[in-house]
Amino acid sequence: MNPTTTPYDVIIIGGGAAGLGAGVTLSRARRRTLVIDAGVPRNAPAEGAHNLLGLEGIPPLELVARGRSELAGYGGELLLGSVTDVVADPTGIGFTVHVTPDSAGEPSTLRARRIIIATGLTDELPDLPGVRERWGREVLHCPYCHGWEVRDQPIGVLASGPGSVHQARLFHQWSRDLTFFTNETELAADTREEFAALGIRIIEGAVAGLDIDADTLRGIRLSDGTLIPRTAVVVAPHMVANLDPVASLNLAITENPMGRAIETDATGQASVLGVWVAGNATDLGAQVGAAAAAGVRAGAVANAHLVDEDAAAALDRFRNTN
Repeated sequence: MNPTTTPYDVIIIGGGAAGLGAGVTLSRARRRTLVIDAGVPRNAPAEGAHNLLGLEGIPPLELVARGRSELAGYGGELLLGSVTDVVADPTGIGFTVHVTPDSAGEPSTLRARRIIIATGLTDELPDLPGVRERWGREVLHCPYCHGWEVRDQPIGVLASGPGSVHQARLFHQWSRDLTFFTNETELAADTREEFAALGIRIIEGAVAGLDIDADTLRGIRLSDGTLIPRTAVVVAPHMVANLDPVASLNLAITENPMGRAIETDATGQASVLGVWVAGNATDLGAQVGAAAAAGVRAGAVANAHLVDEDAAAALDRFRNTN
């Protein structure tokens, strides 16, 4: 892929649910579409994607494979690699995209009329032994994604962010065997009283890490050596949109207690004209179905903008030849 005078109508950065949702939508609209994917989906460690109507429990990588097949079936293109830079044209709407493929190919410079960012986010997890290794398996954060799978099990909620108390309230819906580990953080008196009313046990003191034996979580180990048996652990990650591939665009960013995301309007339009964002890069709490739907919406809105631009160009040509 070398520089070309015929740009893609839309280049989509990221090939998860949001990116593929946008790609299929645009390909069905007969747009020249390219999805660039680094191949590291956030939910890859999980056994299945849940709350996805008609595809409940589908393995995440199978979902990606199906999406790629659908993209190709409608003529959309897929490039496996990493976007290193996106530069907006100084005049007009258009973009230069620099890509490093994941194969032995040479870096490429591509052109696009519009951009959709679907780069997802990175979960910044507590720096405790075992947490990263078991993430997406026994270490969870979303009860709607994985609560059913750990229902009625002994669950530990590890204080790790401003949302941890709310997580304890939520997971109480799925299991009454719930223990909250303060990990030396302060817990308000009214929260302690509420937990007592709900039957949520509180464990004080520092946490040393997770205890793993034969690829199985045994529990949470305190710094004094005490093991509290648990089969699932809930953490509150700080979620940060993956911005490195599009840093040069200087997009507006929004911060909230959950983390950092790209700011958009209701249609997914970013602060730079011609750029849309879909999925977790702008909606930190979006599950797979919501991310895919946002990709469809972004693809449709981007196509509508191109339709208007094409119609205006056709009218100019018509007037200049008549």
